[in-house]
Amino acid sequence: MTDPAGPQRAYRAPCPSCGAPVEFKSAQSTHAVCAYCHSAVVREGDALKRIGRMAELFDDFSPLQLMAAGRWQGRAFTLVGRLQYQYDEGRWTEWCAQFDDGSAGWLAEDNGAYVFALPQPAEGGLPRSKSFKPGAVATLLGERWSVASCQSVQLVSAQGELAHLPPPGASFPIVELRNGAGEVLSIDYGSQPPTLSRGRAVELAELALTGLRDASAREDQGRQFACPNCGAPVAPRLAQSKSITCPQCSALIDLSQGIGGELRAAEQAERVRPLIPLGSVGRLDGASWQVVGFQHRLGQSPGDDEHFGWQEYLLYNAQRGFCFLVDAEDGWSLVRPLTGAPEVAPGGGRASHGGVVYTRQWQYRAETSYVLGEFYWQVRRGQVTRNSDYASGDRLLSSEQGGGEITWSAGRKLAARQVAEAFKLGDALARADARPFSAAPSVNIVTIIVVLVLIVIVLSLLSRCSDDRGYVRSSGGSFGGYSSGGGHK
Repeated sequence: MTDPAGPQRAYRAPCPSCGAPVEFKSAQSTHAVCAYCHSAVVREGDALKRIGRMAELFDDFSPLQLMAAGRWQGRAFTLVGRLQYQYDEGRWTEWCAQFDDGSAGWLAEDNGAYVFALPQPAEGGLPRSKSFKPGAVATLLGERWSVASCQSVQLVSAQGELAHLPPPGASFPIVELRNGAGEVLSIDYGSQPPTLSRGRAVELAELALTGLRDASAREDQGRQFACPNCGAPVAPRLAQSKSITCPQCSALIDLSQGIGGELRAAEQAERVRPLIPLGSVGRLDGASWQVVGFQHRLGQSPGDDEHFGWQEYLLYNAQRGFCFLVDAEDGWSLVRPLTGAPEVAPGGGRASHGGVVYTRQWQYRAETSYVLGEFYWQVRRGQVTRNSDYASGDRLLSSEQGGGEITWSAGRKLAARQVAEAFKLGDALARADARPFSAAPSVNIVTIIVVLVLIVIVLSLLSRCSDDRGYVRSSGGSFGGYSSGGGHK
């Protein structure tokens, strides 16, 4: 039946499986999921056809929910549908946003934040998914894009009404591309022809959302579970958490399948104590940030047998999302994942972002050796990425590639005193800063000259040995975390 009072035709018909009413609020919605029996149905004229049954949604404790409303680019919208996808690194959620004019968009997870995307016409067809390689450059819509990921995914669950619905349980590719303007282009091969969407990063606050989910005490209690390793209670605090460590035994627990699913845990020996305790709150860049995660990482430069280490603190702000505070041998830095991607020169020696040209400083293999707290991606001990770090003065740029995707992050250097003041740590972060060389009273000038000559000879020999090894990193420090990138992940 139709609703003549509304600007768009509303359609309602009985579910072909259980008879419960299934309602479509938009004329463009062709699929829906029955709220009672979870049957997936498609509109065929004035009737509904059952095409399968959806699995139960896993509760990601997101603040978003169906019928939440907001505004994007001056247009009002309502969240009418939800899709939950799974790939090798975990799961993510996309929300179907219906605008008042009947058109639709997507509000999707992206590196612990959100991307709002709109459908984009595909001019002249789209290339096959196998033609895209992470890190490569592709030309689409007459523009240059960097390929961020090409993943095989499955639709595992859905809710509400949707403009399209990939076959449940069937694997299909999704390709993510990014550009220097901070945009993400997504190609969904779950339908024929493939669909294209284009979006950019948003903060939930700028969407002026109403009707968000309330965080009640009952929900908090329901999210607590027993550690699968030692049985101690574990209570995730963040809606986006995909991994968490047990506060009792430090076992690393995978939450990517939802708390109601089968929990997997990995024991961690040789505990590492962070300088900034989990739960600490500090003020940086005009906002209050809470330390929610910590990981120790090891790096190894090509051709070098030695390892170097650094620490990364995952910081969270309810309005701004996540960022990383990095403690390396060469100092502190504060970085955030990028939605877009820099322009990288041929050979990778330089990269441009935001009008700034960065020079590559180091290339190395990075491995996660220890973790504590909660993370918005599925983190694992032994997780390996290939990293490249760039710098331009105090500005930093970094790429990490692993798991079939590449992510970029950008930020700036911080003085140790700034970090100490922000988190009220006193002298806990005091470093022995480098100072100009000066002779002690008991050392004569001849001794100084001899020592300097020997140093020059040794450095000359070392430089000859390393001519064929590319960039060799002598002090650790990645400028960002492995964030399971992808515009919709």
